[in-house]
Amino acid sequence: MRSETSAGCIVFHKQNSHLEFLLLHYAKGHWDFPKGHIEANETAEQAMLRELKEETSIEDAKVLPGFRETITYFFRDNCETVKKDVIFFLVESKTKKVELSYEHIGYEWLPYEKAIEKVTYSNAKQVLKKAYEFLKQRSLSDF
Repeated sequence: MRSETSAGCIVFHKQNSHLEFLLLHYAKGHWDFPKGHIEANETAEQAMLRELKEETSIEDAKVLPGFRETITYFFRDNCETVKKDVIFFLVESKTKKVELSYEHIGYEWLPYEKAIEKVTYSNAKQVLKKAYEFLKQRSLSDF
């Protein structure tokens, strides 16, 4: 069985005390977060920032220390089972402007309640919930 590791992020935008989370609509139909493969000589955080820029054009990413979650899932690729680990970071962006890569067919900035409903996979919902709880525990003055 092949193993892969990717890095991704939960991106949020804050205006006053109102939070919105970025979801990407993938060409295969699901809604998820920016993520991608970690290349040689890259840390997980470097890969996440590169993927965020490539997939959304967002460059003003502020990584919040203390949040790092990993999910694991399995998928089939040409009759081979692949174990995939995705390391997620929590990122604040001051801008809501998004320019999508060819991998995506849409995006939305949504408040938590709508984002948790829209994100497709249960493991992604769990990561979003952990990110939201992490943010609620922090004072807004920390951002």
